Amino acid sequence: MAESFADLARSINEEEGFIWKIWTENPEAQEAGGIYMFETKETAQKYIDMHSKRLAGFGINEVNAKIFAINSKLTEITKGPLK
Repeated sequence: MAESFADLARSINEEEGFIWKIWTENPEAQEAGGIYMFETKETAQKYIDMHSKRLAGFGINEVNAKIFAINSKLTEITKGPLK
């Protein structure tokens, strides 16, 4: 997966409001995804809309995306990246 999606990973860095992404995959289930951090809810939604269309071009039509706020206090306790 790393070689196949390296160009995609680099392009994500250029998206408006993008801060970071943690890539996830389950090869046995043939599933992949990620946890993203964007500056605002609006830039996250804009990315979801664009990325869903891009993935459809790869033949990936089942995209599950949700936007959450970060609970900074609890994230700090568990050493989660906040920027």
